[in-house]
Amino acid sequence: MNEVLVRMEGIEKNFPGVHALSDCRFALNAGEVHALIGENGAGKSTLMKILSGVYQKDAGTIEVRGKSVEIGNTKHAQSLGISIIHQELNLMKHLTAAQNIFIGREHSKRMPFLVDDRDSIEKTKALFEMIHLDLDPRVRISELTVAKQQMVEIAKALSFNMDVLIMDEPTSALSDSEIEDLFAVIRKLRDQGKGIVYISHRMDELKVICDTVTVMRDGKYIDTNPMKDMTTEKIISRMVGREIYETAHIHGDAEKEEVVLEVKGLNSGKKIRDVSFQLHKGEILGFAGLLGAGRTETARAIFGADPIDSGEIYVKGERMSIKHPKDAVRCGIGYLSEDRKQFGLALGLSVETNTVMASLEKFAGPLGVVDEKKTRETALKYVDRLQTKTPSVDQRTRNLSGGNQQKVVIGKWLVRDCDILIFDEPTRGIDVGAKSEIYKLLNELADQGKSIIMISSELPEILRMSHRVVVMCEGRITGTLRADECTQESIMHFATMRA
Repeated sequence: MNEVLVRMEGIEKNFPGVHALSDCRFALNAGEVHALIGENGAGKSTLMKILSGVYQKDAGTIEVRGKSVEIGNTKHAQSLGISIIHQELNLMKHLTAAQNIFIGREHSKRMPFLVDDRDSIEKTKALFEMIHLDLDPRVRISELTVAKQQMVEIAKALSFNMDVLIMDEPTSALSDSEIEDLFAVIRKLRDQGKGIVYISHRMDELKVICDTVTVMRDGKYIDTNPMKDMTTEKIISRMVGREIYETAHIHGDAEKEEVVLEVKGLNSGKKIRDVSFQLHKGEILGFAGLLGAGRTETARAIFGADPIDSGEIYVKGERMSIKHPKDAVRCGIGYLSEDRKQFGLALGLSVETNTVMASLEKFAGPLGVVDEKKTRETALKYVDRLQTKTPSVDQRTRNLSGGNQQKVVIGKWLVRDCDILIFDEPTRGIDVGAKSEIYKLLNELADQGKSIIMISSELPEILRMSHRVVVMCEGRITGTLRADECTQESIMHFATMRA
């Protein structure tokens, strides 16, 4: 029997208005990849933040290699051989990759106040080679894509001489090839006797890489089983406490409806070249492609977040000049960014404020005074409609789980009542129960006549939701497919076709 690296028993954790963990337990063996799963808000990230020293427990016991410990902070956890890769990136964007990885652990020259960058750079090169990352250690984080930043986070975690590595949604921004590289690293670490805690909502990944699975629900431990004994249906049933039945949307012929958005010959920077397409009333238009295909850049250019070099944008037949996001909002366009924390939310403000912030003029009287009774009623309405888990609308959004933060962003644009909605990775980091709710919501919006552009890296999601699919490769549209023409193979054909 493998050595028990970590044992947690009777863990309790309270936040203001929230009993986050109640009598929770978890055990990790050496040489094991252990899946920790549950719906958003189930408490899995909170439990692992306690183990990694980000939070302190209110009650319970923690043992590391059989010895009882009180983990006071992240540095203490690292000294015990415990490292974590957080779901939300935690890098300093003005520093280089090497500086981020070895900050606080730099090798000094003979004079103690002089840092030897060459040492950090060489060590970073070795880490990048281990995870097959082709990247200059001297590049600034601000110049990297979200996916590349994620790989730097992984390299940083590997740089510690750890026995326990916690990965919280590590593949959410990675391509298929990058995921395979990551899995190779995980297998190598497992074979070395390391223990890996793997938090993910992607069932296909869990079945491939994990040996054991522990399920949590509503801040409580449910059970632990060998992965080989669990079907996807069993796991989902334990996660949500109910059966999830997802029936495919019946696609109408949206192409017969009026064109509400037309893009002609759009060029923006180096990544968007001659992009043209139409979006019809009541249509869900999927945007598919591999990492770096230009889907997000296209959305940002349309929304005015990035400058347009050339091209035309028409809304309901009228040519529009969109140079700033506020111009797009005036045109009835809303954008839910893939990076909700940086671009979608004011994390220090309440759920109520975030929900109404894009529509404050609706709640202001003649003198510009905001009617707080109406803003509260509206926020409560959308918390209820979207089933957002929050103790109150006064809760700061930074204290919500990732999936519930996503719901607040969606609520913001629903309050604005935009006719055109761009959803960029709308279910990234969201569990199966919440995904089902988001899918139902998008279909309802389309049935109400809203027009939706949905960018997604999950092909089953694209196939399930889209009336038509636009496929991009290297900044160009290489194919447009009707729902009845779409298969994963046909999409991948166009996604790998250079224009």
